[in-house]
Amino acid sequence: MKVLTGRVSAWIVLLVAVLLAGGVNVLGGQAPEGSGATGLPPASAESVRAAGLADALPDDGRGTLLVVYSREGALTPQDLQAAATLGTPVPSQDARAALVPVTVDVDVPRDDLAATVADVRERARADLPEGLTVEVTGGPAFSVDIADSFSGANTRLLLVTASVVALLLIVTYRSPVLWLVPLAVVGVADQVTTRLLEAVGRLTDTPVDPSATGITSVLVFGAGTDYALLLIARYREELRREPDRRLAMRAALKGAGPAVAASATTVVLALLTLQAAVLPNDRTIGRDAAIGIVVALVAGLFVLPSALVVCGRRLFWPFVPTVGSPDTTRTGVWARIGGVVLARPGRVVVGSVLLLAVLGTGLLGARLGLSQTEQFRVSAESVEGSRTLSEHFPGTAAEPAQILVTGDPEPVLAAAGGVEGVGSVRPGRSAGGTTELLATLEATPGSAASRETVQALREAVHAVDDQALVGGTEAQALDTRAATVRDLLVVAPLVVVVVLVVLVVLLRSLLAPVLLVATVLATYLAALGAADVLFGLAGIPALDNQVPLLSLLFLVALGVDYNIFLVTRIREETPARGTREATRVGLAVTGGVITSAGILLAAVFAVLGVLPLIVLTQIGVVVGIGVLLDTLLVRTLLVPALFALLGHRVWWPSRLDAPGAAGGGRHRQTRLTASTSDVPSAR
Repeated sequence: MKVLTGRVSAWIVLLVAVLLAGGVNVLGGQAPEGSGATGLPPASAESVRAAGLADALPDDGRGTLLVVYSREGALTPQDLQAAATLGTPVPSQDARAALVPVTVDVDVPRDDLAATVADVRERARADLPEGLTVEVTGGPAFSVDIADSFSGANTRLLLVTASVVALLLIVTYRSPVLWLVPLAVVGVADQVTTRLLEAVGRLTDTPVDPSATGITSVLVFGAGTDYALLLIARYREELRREPDRRLAMRAALKGAGPAVAASATTVVLALLTLQAAVLPNDRTIGRDAAIGIVVALVAGLFVLPSALVVCGRRLFWPFVPTVGSPDTTRTGVWARIGGVVLARPGRVVVGSVLLLAVLGTGLLGARLGLSQTEQFRVSAESVEGSRTLSEHFPGTAAEPAQILVTGDPEPVLAAAGGVEGVGSVRPGRSAGGTTELLATLEATPGSAASRETVQALREAVHAVDDQALVGGTEAQALDTRAATVRDLLVVAPLVVVVVLVVLVVLLRSLLAPVLLVATVLATYLAALGAADVLFGLAGIPALDNQVPLLSLLFLVALGVDYNIFLVTRIREETPARGTREATRVGLAVTGGVITSAGILLAAVFAVLGVLPLIVLTQIGVVVGIGVLLDTLLVRTLLVPALFALLGHRVWWPSRLDAPGAAGGGRHRQTRLTASTSDVPSAR
């Protein structure tokens, strides 16, 4: 601690931090670039193995763009003549649309493919009759539009996140300068994390996933700023007692540091449970986010203290804390809230639980899984074109299912043709003893009926050839859904167990950790239910496959964080005051800073809506609602009420469980174990 706060050593720490950040920035290197699409199934999935066999078949490097012309009424001869400029138009049965397939080279660099798609779109729009609409879709167009939708998205995310954090810090501290220091430290931590992720991607030869990078950036800003809020609040308190700012910072680190470290450790361990997932995208998010939290912790506990000490006490202007200045936390609004909770703890528990239960009913009838056209928040021509195709050319928008056969294809072809929902089966490519069969699916792409058809197709094919593999876009969707359910059943219990063990070690109790984890799980279900209702009102038909697991992970880990800061304070006060009075004091002195941190974290997660994927928007909304519920309801009302009801028994089986051990000692003024002073906005 002396190194971080010394007159000379604090400057040296900042210089070393700058040099290390610069070195990481220079040496990070470039990782392979990801597509920005949602994650693929695991390598063991049947669709992935089928794709591996298909890759070995002859490929002319060509793909097909689907150019669809449509109008509100029937197409006119002039419409068909305009469509004929690209090829022979195929009219729809309702005579309101026409389709023109255009073959293009796809085995080319991404920029060349984008130029080709843009050229086709430009030619298709030339000299269109009034009222005629044209849209270019198909696989090549989808890949180009996905890449374009992520172009500059992470830069926008960074700018919006930094702006939101800056605004909330200004409101919190009501200082024109103080907010600059934590924002600068967290901003550098985010950039260091980005370069580290690129280096890890380069060393492991794995592409940088834009969605994982976006989530990690939000976590670094959210968690890093929370750590800064908690440390600065404790530093402010110590400045009221200690004239030497360096000694005040050492006391702040001694008091707040262990709780901040415990909080970050809980989040990192929870994130690492994603390594037990089979979905590669989940594992990537877990790895990247854990790296980000570690960097945020290092910045918060090693760089920020030196920066604050170097800047001096005047950094808090115009609300400069001086020795002997009043501390209003023990008599402010949070103290009054604590008094109300302790006066009617039973009613508070019942009311809080009922509210969470009502919000959780939003999960009744919830759907899981979005189609390819539903996964993007931004409008894209290929998505709109696919919808138009589905409306006028049922089945055309869906890519055929691939059946890879290494033996006699005839029995497989016959079996596949007899499956309900399969329109036709035709031979495709063949080489080296492997034959490709293409099965046209009649159901709408991405629908439950489409997945059921693929499952029935697999059962029929495997019945005649257990070595045959069924792949394709719809098969990938089916395998991804199955892997998602598996990961939720495996990883979710691991997250709960990890967090529970950390709390047991930290609080040296069994009952209190169980209660805290139960309240966080109830918050998760309530947030998911409330969010699902909002999504329905917004026209989003279902939750994305990844939303339940990732939302659970973030809410359990981050929700327990705030309970750690509250309950460690209550535990410290209990020997001198008894559990009931310690609960009131703990809520009074932590209420302002934790509420500020929770509101900031919820706002930062909401910024995920800047990115184009619906899954990120949904995660941002679910976690944002959950953090607000945890901050304003669970941590403010429910947890204190439960502690007041149970009294000393909440610490079972530790020594604090004994009635004589709680409140029997002489009264003493204890130090805070977490960041537990007021912030200006809480006064």
